[in-house]
Amino acid sequence: MINYVDGDATDLQGDGPKFLLHVVNNIGLWGAGFVMAVSRRWPQPEEAYYELGSHDYYPLGLAQFVKVEEDLWVVNMIGQHGVGRRDGGPPPVRYEAIETALKVVAVACLDPAYRGPYKAVAVHAPRFGAGLAGGDWRIIEQLIINELVDKGIPVTIYDFAG
Repeated sequence: MINYVDGDATDLQGDGPKFLLHVVNNIGLWGAGFVMAVSRRWPQPEEAYYELGSHDYYPLGLAQFVKVEEDLWVVNMIGQHGVGRRDGGPPPVRYEAIETALKVVAVACLDPAYRGPYKAVAVHAPRFGAGLAGGDWRIIEQLIINELVDKGIPVTIYDFAG
């Protein structure tokens, strides 16, 4: 199952290769929520996000792997359409996009190029998609179980108290 811990998702626990997952929007806005903690620790994920281009929308479901340290990649998952709710409309989270990105992450977790001598890359994350993106954590948690945990990929979710 998923390992839940109290702590900072930018201060990862454990040995071996790690992916730090988080959700970003598809309109090229980086500046609120967990991305701020990421940018304080590593500049590369934000730089890589903006390098996706200046077109109207980045592709939903894209998983962008950005190496930030030896054996650590931040994965920018484009899993929300826009930002904020408009006129009481749906939240920006897109579960199908998160599911698509998690499928890509699962393949990479099991790839020897990333995992080295380990069985799989360990996935670490905050409760992505359930904050500013407005998603239901129970739905996202089930996607994580289906796409990662059920494939033998270790997952740690961090709850940051303050």
